[in-house]
Amino acid sequence: MKKSIVRLIVTGVMVLCAMSVFAKSNEVDKIKKAGVLKVGCKEDVPGYGYLNPATNQHEGLEIEIAKAISKKILGKESVKFTGVTAKTRGPLVDTGEIDIVAATFTVTDERRKLWDFSTIYMQDPVAIMVKKGSAASFKDLNGKTVGVAQAATSKKILEAAAKEAGVSLKFSEYATYPEIKAALDSGRVQAFCVDSSILAGYIEDSVMLLPEKYSPQNYGICVKKGNAALLKIVNETIAEMEKSGELAAIKAKFNLDK
Repeated sequence: MKKSIVRLIVTGVMVLCAMSVFAKSNEVDKIKKAGVLKVGCKEDVPGYGYLNPATNQHEGLEIEIAKAISKKILGKESVKFTGVTAKTRGPLVDTGEIDIVAATFTVTDERRKLWDFSTIYMQDPVAIMVKKGSAASFKDLNGKTVGVAQAATSKKILEAAAKEAGVSLKFSEYATYPEIKAALDSGRVQAFCVDSSILAGYIEDSVMLLPEKYSPQNYGICVKKGNAALLKIVNETIAEMEKSGELAAIKAKFNLDK
């Protein structure tokens, strides 16, 4: 009797495991059946993911990578873009509302516990934007308020840098980069901190970047945890784009190769 119960338990576990593997491998088939790749992207980061108001079209490095992934899966370019922020991108891929996230998503050990990431396609250090004449170096921000994005890595990185430099900082978190830039312009914050090439899209005559750079950020495409079949295709696409020189050409087109 006991042996029969054990056999039933083992059989049940094996069936559940098989069902789980099938479900994960079937994610690509779901995309094929839908006929479209659902992509979470930034809409406020020139060069990476930007919704151009003049054309109402998404453009940038990550937009082009997403299009290439859709071609590899579907044999044609078919993408539905959804604007995301640092706070919303993870939950949206978890619920299946989007298939992948291509949105300046920094890969960290902590985040790898929650999601799976592709090979790295871009590396960029964290930098700080200030109004011209307000500060010349990081230490000049002592006692000042820094604007950062919600759920981004910038705050933690700057906190560590401040501790090392003996600087006291206050932080104000915002949902989008334009909101942080507006806060800087109005004086509600005295600095805007995020990855340097993202800040490059907000450079104008009234602002400047401080000379200090911190903790290079590695960007990867994010998929739901355990979605190995889709991740394999994403990695293959990035590798092919790197080998052909297409990735380098796209970075040059959007001035990300500086």
